[in-house]
Amino acid sequence: MEYRSLLEEALESWEGVREGLIAELELVPAEKYDFRPAPEAKSVGELAVHLLESGAMMVGELTRADTHFKRLPFPELMAHHAGALSRLTGKEELMAALERELDRGLEAFAAVGELHMLQLIERFDGKKGTRLAWLQHGIDHETYHRGQVTVYERLLGLEPALTRQIRQGS
Repeated sequence: MEYRSLLEEALESWEGVREGLIAELELVPAEKYDFRPAPEAKSVGELAVHLLESGAMMVGELTRADTHFKRLPFPELMAHHAGALSRLTGKEELMAALERELDRGLEAFAAVGELHMLQLIERFDGKKGTRLAWLQHGIDHETYHRGQVTVYERLLGLEPALTRQIRQGS
């Protein structure tokens, strides 16, 4: 594929990461969405909700003209952007929301355009950076949690989707 912009390339990356996450979560049986490897760890379902919430915050803040990650205390900022996503629980609901929210996010980023995404903002740590760099941070965050899901799959006796894909040579 030939990219027309840095934003287009970043959005394709996010789409691939989210599709991979969905593929991993699809492997986990619905009755195992409450599985957690340790009492203090998030369950499979809670990880999916967390990614929906953080993705909604990423899209919501980065597409604003006045992006400001400190406009509210962090838990309130997440809740502000996540809305009803925080209350989803079942596998089917979560899978549908992950796909729907990806589509919504891709459209929102495309609508604001690359010039908007190249503007400087203040990050959580008070340093300056571009919205595009923060988008990459969000993609990295999602990849991190995808890795957690694969560990959960192994603990449940499941072969992760990416491992299966590589083993089958596809």
